[in-house]
Amino acid sequence: MSPTYSRRAVLAGTGAAAAAAALSGCEVARTADAPPSGTSLGRTADVPVGGGHVLSDLDVVVTQPEAGTFKAFSALCTHRGCRVDEVSDGEIVCPCHISRFAISDGSVTFGPADQPLPAFKLKVSGDEIMVA
Repeated sequence: MSPTYSRRAVLAGTGAAAAAAALSGCEVARTADAPPSGTSLGRTADVPVGGGHVLSDLDVVVTQPEAGTFKAFSALCTHRGCRVDEVSDGEIVCPCHISRFAISDGSVTFGPADQPLPAFKLKVSGDEIMVA
């Protein structure tokens, strides 16, 4: 004889499974680890003042908020882990949910992200930008 289930029990079980699936999407986003010390992140001339560029292969975004000041951040958005894909108007932009981050310190300027992009230490040697 097979077990019988009430409609209420089936719906309750299905609802719990759906809630668990929905909540699993709310995990903390992964972030990129800093590349190894000495890894080249390009040339100073490749990073525009007031802008930056994304190094997708390294999951790093390099910025130059003011002339001669270079910054590097994880290129993975702290909201859901999508890779940021552009730097424009002084902000690093995530294409997935349009979170924006300041090029000067990685802080959130527009959500849904609520945590800054992790920063990486840099050193500039001549015209080459490297991970410190």
